[in-house]
Amino acid sequence: MNRAALTASAVVADAASLADEAGFDAVTLSAVARRLGVRTPSLYSHVRDLEALLDGVAALALAELAARVADAVAGRAGRAALEGYATAHRAYARDSPGRWQSLQRRAGDAVVRSEAARETVALARAVLRGYPVPQTEHVHAVRLLGSTINGFLALERIGGFDHSEPSPEASWSRTVDALDALLLAWPAAPRDRKAPL
Repeated sequence: MNRAALTASAVVADAASLADEAGFDAVTLSAVARRLGVRTPSLYSHVRDLEALLDGVAALALAELAARVADAVAGRAGRAALEGYATAHRAYARDSPGRWQSLQRRAGDAVVRSEAARETVALARAVLRGYPVPQTEHVHAVRLLGSTINGFLALERIGGFDHSEPSPEASWSRTVDALDALLLAWPAAPRDRKAPL
């Protein structure tokens, strides 16, 4: 790449490509610099440090994922929206494994406060509007969706389902069914519990 064309977005995009090709752990400043044909110190004009570069990859991944989810849930409600939401996550994890891994780490403030992060939460809440989940319970429901989907995908990525029947596809479908049933029968918020005497 021509040095004159080197920008922060180009550095992050190359790091994201490296993550998909070799795994997120392979992303280092020196590895990205080699790919771009520059010396490592040249990158500091575009990214503050390694953490900023990794956050850049996560922000890029979050924006791409949000776009996919938006397409998958558009015009749908209830189980159809839930399935679109979950399947968009699964497809992104398969298509862009390194970028997906970037979302499985504690993100910096720039990522957490990004437009993509707000859009991701808004999309999850849009799915919940098709269910009788009170708005006061949305945080819990969004966390449930995220932990269930991410947990399944993490186990699938490491081959955790490869040694037994039925297939992961069958389990994925049942997982979406179970989430749908749970959201349809969301439990009432617990009353304040007093500590036992």
